[in-house]
Amino acid sequence: MEDPNLDAIPVMGFFTLMVLLLASVAGALAAALLLPAALPGLAGSLLGPEPKVYWYLARSSAWVAYLLLWLAMIFGLLVTGKISRLWPGGPEAVDVHQFVSLLGIAFALFHGLILTGDRYIGFSIAQVLIPFSNPLYRPFWVGIGQIGFYSLVLVGLSFYVRRSLTPRVWRLIHYLSFLTFLLVLVHGIASGSDSAQPWAIGIYWITGGSVWFLTVYRFISAMIGRMERSARQAARG
Repeated sequence: MEDPNLDAIPVMGFFTLMVLLLASVAGALAAALLLPAALPGLAGSLLGPEPKVYWYLARSSAWVAYLLLWLAMIFGLLVTGKISRLWPGGPEAVDVHQFVSLLGIAFALFHGLILTGDRYIGFSIAQVLIPFSNPLYRPFWVGIGQIGFYSLVLVGLSFYVRRSLTPRVWRLIHYLSFLTFLLVLVHGIASGSDSAQPWAIGIYWITGGSVWFLTVYRFISAMIGRMERSARQAARG
């Protein structure tokens, strides 16, 4: 059953999406060109024999991208589970869901591209963009994350063609969001350098647990709704 809230929100302009994606590329270049001038103490870290700033930027942007994906999942589940009628409101939840999904794509792209500046890992553009092509750093788990990224792009771009899709295809594409979140979660746990830290473990438990809870709530609510509709139809018959 389609939620009318989804039809009530205009899709973010294609120009805005391009700006977000280009900003991630520009941000990666700016990190290499502008940071040393703005913060001279970082010059050695960026341009020295063992530059570390790229690795720090990759780690921080990975966390931002992951948390944006988590927020997109939460607000998507709030909408489809009808909880958004209580807070923050259906249209607002859809708007946030759409925006953070697209912003998450931009940060995920930045996360991958900035790794090309890290000399320790030594990723090429091709190894960043082609799943499982990296032989250097946890190739399987990095490849899982790359697949998750492309899955996220597919779900995010589906907003722009929603009116040309059947309700069934739209739902199937958005069911892919659950797989996307799982892939990114596994990627973060298995390949993230911070995964063993207590604060990182806490974030994974909170984000994964909240998505699981709302998913179960949505499933049970949908099942109860179908049973109630069947009972009403039987009573009328």
